Amino acid sequence: MNVPYDLTSYVRVLKLASTPDWEEFSQIAKIAGAGILLVGLIGFIIFALMTFVPGSKPV
Repeated sequence: MNVPYDLTSYVRVLKLASTPDWEEFSQIAKIAGAGILLVGLIGFIIFALMTFVPGSKPV
């Protein structure tokens, strides 16, 4: 492990990174929120199906 090389590469990445403007941030937040809602909806559908399937025990 070459510590000076690693540190310089980290500093280089941080210099290239920039803070997103409000439009870019809100777009990322909407996409992430939609993904979270989609995963939750899929989980709820699976839970509902398992509740109504005969022979399965609900949690």
